[in-house]
Amino acid sequence: MSSVRRILVTSALPYANAALHLGHILEYTQTDIWVRFQKMRGHECYYVCADDAHGTAIMLKADEQGISPEEHIAKMRIIHEADFADFSIGVDHYHSTHSEENRIFSELIYERLTANNHIAQRNVVQSYDPQKNIFLADRYVRGACPKCQAPDQYGDNCEACGATYQANELIDAISTLTGVKPVEKESLHYFFKLPEFTEFLRNWTREGHLQDEVANKLAEWLDDGLKEWDISRDAPYFGFEIPNAPGKYFYVWLDAPIGYMASFKYLCERENINFDDFWGAQSRAELHHFIGKDIINFHALFWPAMLKSAGFRTPTQVAVHGFVTVNGKKMSKSRGTFINARCYLNHLNPEYLRYYYASKLSRSVDDIDLNLEDFLTKVNSDLVGKVVNIASRCANFVAQGNAGVLAATLPNQALWDRLSGASEGIAAHYEQRNFSRAIREVMGLADAANEYIAVSEPWKLNKDPSRQQDVVDICSLGINLFRLLMIYLKPILPVMAAASETFLNDRFDWASAQNPLLNHRIEPFQPLLKRVEQSSIDAMLTASAHEIPDKVAAIASEAGKVLPFEPPITFNDFTKIDLRVAKIIQAEAVQGADKLLRLTLDLGCDERTVFSGIKSSYDPESLKGRLTLMVANLEPRKMRFGLSEGMVLAASSEDGIYLLEPDTGAKAGLRVT
Repeated sequence: MSSVRRILVTSALPYANAALHLGHILEYTQTDIWVRFQKMRGHECYYVCADDAHGTAIMLKADEQGISPEEHIAKMRIIHEADFADFSIGVDHYHSTHSEENRIFSELIYERLTANNHIAQRNVVQSYDPQKNIFLADRYVRGACPKCQAPDQYGDNCEACGATYQANELIDAISTLTGVKPVEKESLHYFFKLPEFTEFLRNWTREGHLQDEVANKLAEWLDDGLKEWDISRDAPYFGFEIPNAPGKYFYVWLDAPIGYMASFKYLCERENINFDDFWGAQSRAELHHFIGKDIINFHALFWPAMLKSAGFRTPTQVAVHGFVTVNGKKMSKSRGTFINARCYLNHLNPEYLRYYYASKLSRSVDDIDLNLEDFLTKVNSDLVGKVVNIASRCANFVAQGNAGVLAATLPNQALWDRLSGASEGIAAHYEQRNFSRAIREVMGLADAANEYIAVSEPWKLNKDPSRQQDVVDICSLGINLFRLLMIYLKPILPVMAAASETFLNDRFDWASAQNPLLNHRIEPFQPLLKRVEQSSIDAMLTASAHEIPDKVAAIASEAGKVLPFEPPITFNDFTKIDLRVAKIIQAEAVQGADKLLRLTLDLGCDERTVFSGIKSSYDPESLKGRLTLMVANLEPRKMRFGLSEGMVLAASSEDGIYLLEPDTGAKAGLRVT
């Protein structure tokens, strides 16, 4: 093994405005597995996290509850830390961005950016709620899309046609906070001069700090040209006031990543660790951030640029993962598949989910599907049927045949060598975050161990008193093979591994795989893991479907529902719209677009290409051959990705986007009348 490494690891900070859900748990599980593996290898590794506790949404949620923001975030931190603990997320310290450490570092970095002439000031015009007396972020403004007129769209982009725009361009815009029409108001803002770091970021993003697909995505943004980043917000705002700028506050995304430094600083003071060894510009330690693909720009553009200017080290790796879907669909409250962490914990063992997520996780940024049927089958087959089965089949024979003492020799050295010799290959998979490959290899070894026991048939040999030593030898090897499997699975299954250590009177680190337990006493076997029951999954889904939706989301949703209808049109106006039945003959994702699919449509006598913002709800392959409705005489629109020759019709809600379909029997090309 290589020399001891010094490693600092972080996960993205959960926002202190709602409970954790199973999407969050994917990231924290991925991070925790990697950290536990590093610690098993003997490296000096620290894992810190914190609540992301600032912003308008926090302020509004606290106001809604009639409490202070400080009280609100204190309650949420208790809830988040409990979820972390119960999912065995072993953070070395969990902090808050609303801390003195974070204030100090935020002000320090800002002062250094200012001293280096990387801060600009200028007036901007924003949407303002005259009733609430607050500037409105894009998510608090809804209206009809100025490009395609789709109703109920957010203030930055259209989910129907994929267009981007300014909030003040929306048609019949309203504030989701009060339902009133926003007004435009000017205010002085502070900007980080991100474009000045373009060349630095071109190099940094290609130096191995990111997965290739992430670096390629960032290259598109760099080629399009970076813009200065607005790092200020106006009062009222819950956060840190900018030095020498009364009424101006650091934008939440300015101090959120700095929260990594603040949390680690607290740990350093507690554990007497040298902070500069990990964050200094010349640091030789490693810094690894685990994040979701929706916040790449903050961690791989803004963050390294700020660190560079402020004289701190930049990340060694930014490990990006995809989203979680449930049964192939976006998590949805109405379908009962928006599952909170606590709801899961109330019905199912957390180690089931840790294992299932690990079996799906690789270096890819593809989404992870929690298919609940596959979840039940995989956990029961792999963990109960293969791994635990070895210990349960062998333990009693050792207890009865040799008073619980394992044999002094191994009857099949080659099999031991095969499983023991796999340790470095499995370690390489863990190191590269290819947990799914590690699990496939471990389960292949479990198959070999079970095959050995099945062929040896100790239960038959046990009937012959003269073969008792053979039985003990076979089952002692079985127990040692089980131990190897649990060493390899310990980063994923820490609770089951701890129970196995108690059973074996042993403590596992990665080097333990080199030495079998010989002439060693074990404890009586106790069940290590129960089977997943379908009834427990059903109970979780039922409970999830009945959970009260988040009130902030509900307020925004209800405000969106009171959008006024479009102004009346005449019948003659309506007849100008040529609605046609169209058959989707090809669908594919658009490179460089997060929401768009490119659809090739058959209109009977013509084919059209249409770009549609339905990617979040549909797998392209599932659309081929389906019928839908389109506006066939809409003027073609030039987009960055090509020419869109019409528009397909869809409806949207907080649960997703739904293509409109004609009734059975319709054919491509028919006109809708």
